Amino acid sequence: MRHAYYEAVQLVERVHRHFLEVVKTDLDRAGIQDINNIQALILHNIGTDEMTVGELTARGYYLGSNVSYNVKKMVENQYLMQERSPHDRRSVRIKLSPKGLALHKSIGESLERQAAALGNAKIAPEELTQASEVLRKLERFWTGMINYAGG
Repeated sequence: MRHAYYEAVQLVERVHRHFLEVVKTDLDRAGIQDINNIQALILHNIGTDEMTVGELTARGYYLGSNVSYNVKKMVENQYLMQERSPHDRRSVRIKLSPKGLALHKSIGESLERQAAALGNAKIAPEELTQASEVLRKLERFWTGMINYAGG
């Protein structure tokens, strides 16, 4: 018999993969082929902020992705702009370009449509709140396990 803990871990991974497929489908429907789903989520996470790649990495969780590579591709495809920090020439700051801001808006609208459709899936806001609380507890648990194993 499968342990509920391990089943939950596998479900988290599957749900994340399905969400990435939804993002990919949205990009395909919009005819956007110069950015992938991971890059689109990184772009959405940047939002209207300006930050370094290190700050971006610390802010988000990009499973199986190389943030530096993805940032480089988004700069090449003109979704991001980068400039050296005037205070520390070694530091490069990134922010969304006008093209990136347009995609950010589109992703936000898609997320709003998805949230509005949750009622059709019979998922109540309270259930999402409860699921988020459990996932935060798992996150703290795993962080503690890493710290415990390392110490």
